[in-house]
Amino acid sequence: MTPETSAPGLAQFIPFIAIFFIFYLLLIKPEKNKQRQRKEMIANLKKNDQIVTAGGIHGTVVNVKETTLLIRIDDTVKIEIDKDAVSSLVTK
Repeated sequence: MTPETSAPGLAQFIPFIAIFFIFYLLLIKPEKNKQRQRKEMIANLKKNDQIVTAGGIHGTVVNVKETTLLIRIDDTVKIEIDKDAVSSLVTK
């Protein structure tokens, strides 16, 4: 075997580097952006925001605590949920 027929060390890894870069751009980066936006949304919740929980419960924020929220789901029904249970904020 002659040295001209073997590929240089770095040239063998270029396809793997390209695949990883494409994988990062298509899967990892968008997921990180979604997580960042969700954390910001949860951190910015305030009284009278309309929310939907992960279980599908629609309610209005009554009180914001450090790790929980008190939400009103009916005129006389209030429940306390973890902030992590908030799925989305209903646009006003």
